[in-house]
Amino acid sequence: MRVLRAFRWSILAASAALTLGGCMQTAGPVAYGQPRPDLDAMAYGQPYGAPQPVVVANGGGAIDALTNSFASGPAPVPVAYAGPAVVAPMRYDSSYHLDAGDKLRVVVYGQEGLTNSYAIDAGGSITMPLIGTVPARGRTTAGLAGEIAARLRNGYIREPSVAVEIESYRPFFILGEVAAPGQYPFVPNMTVESAVAIAGGFSPRAKRDMVTVTHTEAGGAMRAVVPLGTPVSPGDTVFVGERWF
Repeated sequence: MRVLRAFRWSILAASAALTLGGCMQTAGPVAYGQPRPDLDAMAYGQPYGAPQPVVVANGGGAIDALTNSFASGPAPVPVAYAGPAVVAPMRYDSSYHLDAGDKLRVVVYGQEGLTNSYAIDAGGSITMPLIGTVPARGRTTAGLAGEIAARLRNGYIREPSVAVEIESYRPFFILGEVAAPGQYPFVPNMTVESAVAIAGGFSPRAKRDMVTVTHTEAGGAMRAVVPLGTPVSPGDTVFVGERWF
């Protein structure tokens, strides 16, 4: 009888041990890896080059879903910033024909005594050291540079390098029904309308829709009645007529 009771107690003790061991093995899963990212890392992403955290599912929940969504998101894209824009210098019109009143900058490389500013005189020429008077009227800047180089090559400089630029254009003239008729410095891209504005605007009796422009070239003068948007060239004469009603 005593042997039977001892055998029964041993069976009960073994069952209790097995039950306790099974409960301990079925404990909730544990996530191994790096610590959960803080709020800055969740909002702005991981630093460049940092390994992504390893996430093991641990039963779900709103916090776990949010963590997994940030962990699996794309890496931040680096931003490139452009430098300041570089504005190209203005280039003069290579087809422009020089005349009296234009002021030029003549550069003879390596010759400081010849490099200077020269104004085209009433005769249409410039006067330089060594070579004297050089005709400029009707020439382009490239043509004048070639003429200067040819003269310097003739007994003065073996291989001269010459460049000619326009420092300022000859003035234009505006007459007739404007507030202040007279002579004014030319501004590039000028139109008849801007010329009138420079002269103080129309007078009360001015004819405002059409004006007369006289343009002078090497071949002679040309006169035309033009609208206000017509371009004006250096040396042009703009005449604003009077209206009769």
